[in-house]
Amino acid sequence: MLIINGKLITWEKENRILDDGYAIYIADGRIVEVGPQNELEARYPEAERMDAGGQYVMPGNICAHTHFYGAYARGMAIPGPAPKDFPEILTRLWWPLDMALDEDSVRASALIMLVDAIKHGTTTLIDHHASPNFIDGSLDVIANAVDESGLRAVLCYEVTDRNGEDGAKAGIDENIRFIKRVTEDRRRATEYAGHLSAFSSRIRATFGMHAALTLSDATLERCRESAPAGTGFHIHVAEHEVDEYDSLNQYGTRVIDRLHKFDILGPDSIVAHAIHIDAREAALLADTNTWVTHQARSNMNNGVGAAQVESLMRLGVPVCLGTDGFSSTMWEEWKTAYLLHKIVTRDPRRMNGADVAQMGAYNNAALAGHFFNEAPLGVLTPDAYADLIFVDYHPHTPVTAGNLPWQIIFGFNESMVTTTIVQGEVLMRDRQLLTLDEQAIAAEALALAPQVWKRYESFVGTY
Repeated sequence: MLIINGKLITWEKENRILDDGYAIYIADGRIVEVGPQNELEARYPEAERMDAGGQYVMPGNICAHTHFYGAYARGMAIPGPAPKDFPEILTRLWWPLDMALDEDSVRASALIMLVDAIKHGTTTLIDHHASPNFIDGSLDVIANAVDESGLRAVLCYEVTDRNGEDGAKAGIDENIRFIKRVTEDRRRATEYAGHLSAFSSRIRATFGMHAALTLSDATLERCRESAPAGTGFHIHVAEHEVDEYDSLNQYGTRVIDRLHKFDILGPDSIVAHAIHIDAREAALLADTNTWVTHQARSNMNNGVGAAQVESLMRLGVPVCLGTDGFSSTMWEEWKTAYLLHKIVTRDPRRMNGADVAQMGAYNNAALAGHFFNEAPLGVLTPDAYADLIFVDYHPHTPVTAGNLPWQIIFGFNESMVTTTIVQGEVLMRDRQLLTLDEQAIAAEALALAPQVWKRYESFVGTY
């Protein structure tokens, strides 16, 4: 496929905007060549032409932390008075809701969120799943939905002690089973076909855990011992002060120190939030090269505060941007992160747009590339995966590599995404979904919603 008549945003480390007569040639799911359009058209005369019509063509967005299973929270009433703090939000909303999910609703919620991602130009997602009454095989259901969508995802199951020892063991087993499945699929695809299949090239696994406050030392030890060599972890940390107070009261140490003791941190692991950590914990994250994800919209919605993102980045911690189950509108996440830290610090100079781009473009791409390491991700260069979006943005001021972060924050909108491509496959063209039927998926999810909500109400008060 030859993409022509586009203005190219490369997101290279020295970013370039090629807006005068360049084209992209794609083959076997990767970018083969970026060059002058007349030269590429002459070199590849038989290639299918895809006319970008003057739109911006750029790497697809990446979401570093989300929850597909949260789709059924939209519009759902929480019985009784509004939760007064984040612990009540967990016990009265999220934990009863994940208890209410069965196989059908897990699949439906995943598909809803995948439709949302395609429409909004998010091509890679790192998901963190929980469904205590449907654990065994739950990651296969989600993986099959991802495979059907054509998107790229990293999946895991949330291990927790809050549903008893059997529930914790089942969560551990599901992580291990799925990690082995993905590893074996990749091995077989490489050994017998000479290349990765669509499934094995677009789905990866990590080991999920809820948060330290719902994990005993014994469970942390079992997770570490059970995880296959080279496997990292995906865990919530200090989203609210209660996580730190629980750790101090029960174990005499802060959360990051406790996770470090059990060898949970490291360059293969992802810590979500890290809002209420102290300076020593931040240094441990930097020393261990652990990834941190920042979810500004969710943090504002839950009233939990704002992580010291700029300080973490100055320490060398690789901070990324996620959505925490909000819509996969990553530029909205950029905008919110940009504004949140100005109001928290009461300083309009804080959270530079270049820092937001560092998180949302470069660090997210580096994290995704840690899992999908056969080819570069999040960059428009030869040999990179052909994960691309078309953006129908008509600037009224010059767009340059230097001012692009601010053009995105103040000008770009996900409604401008018209075309989404993953690994060379067109998932949406001119705003028409090609791999998923949005109307049918929404109708199925809607039909299931009353049952899910009724089960949810039966579990309220369980915790």
